Amino acid sequence: MNPKTVVDEVPPYLRVYQDGTIERLVGTDFAPPTLDPETGVSSKDVLFHPETGVSARLYRPNLAAHHQTKLPLVIYFHGGAFCISSTADPKYHAMLNILVNHAQIILVSVDYRLAPEHPLPAAYHDSWAALQWVAAHLSGAASENWITEHVDFDRVFLAGDSAGANISHHLSIRAGSPGRALGELKIRGVLMIQPYFWGEEAIGAEAENPVFKAVVDKWWRFVCPSDLGCDDPLINPFVSGAPSLDGLGCGRVLVCVAGNDILRERGRLYYSVLTKSKWEGKPEFFETQGEDHVFHIMDPTSLNSTNLITRCAQFIQQS
Repeated sequence: MNPKTVVDEVPPYLRVYQDGTIERLVGTDFAPPTLDPETGVSSKDVLFHPETGVSARLYRPNLAAHHQTKLPLVIYFHGGAFCISSTADPKYHAMLNILVNHAQIILVSVDYRLAPEHPLPAAYHDSWAALQWVAAHLSGAASENWITEHVDFDRVFLAGDSAGANISHHLSIRAGSPGRALGELKIRGVLMIQPYFWGEEAIGAEAENPVFKAVVDKWWRFVCPSDLGCDDPLINPFVSGAPSLDGLGCGRVLVCVAGNDILRERGRLYYSVLTKSKWEGKPEFFETQGEDHVFHIMDPTSLNSTNLITRCAQFIQQS
């Protein structure tokens, strides 16, 4: 067989060849960290976990107006079905510049490792390591100056879209568990934008498109080698054996969905289950009609994207 023969394909994301090489079809463009002239937001890349090579891109707004004011911190996890994109993706970089400027926050965008080279749960481990690194600044064990000098540690948030929202959920569960190893760090809120949850059994609009349902099934089975398939608790938080939402380790959650997104049913279900749970925090919900999955990444300057980013900024600033 030719070494460049395709042995697996996960459309529209990537191909796997006979010789083991991976060709990613999207999400590979690179935008360097810089001062963004449109927003005045600065960014830089920081290697925080040398053992794995995992880094983060840090963002800060124009600080001239803040003087000595401490700002909220958002730890952000990008989407991409756990197998594409990065913190340097120009689409994410552009959207986060806008969010940081609009919300006036410090933001840490985590460049977790991707499947299939690093199958799940690697992305969760890397993201937890990022949260521990942030927490280490409270004890003086870490000393990144953008964090030590400008962050209000009483206003720390987890956030992400799609796979990144899934990561935010699992980190919040872990942050609420005994022996969480985060020292004094507490999570004020979790911002979940079009979260990537799924299941073996179709619900709602998922049943109307079995072909697309099968495509999404394949995405998950590709990145997570599990006998449970799409009912693995990592992707389906409502199955037996999944941690209860009662244990979310934060005070507020905002779930955002898009009206044309096939994942919307799971986001709505998450909000519904959360409102009925014994969790003592405040659940909030925001739906954008007429838009599809991660529309705000594809065009962060559209009217609906601006409204979504504004709602996210309000969630952060009102906490």
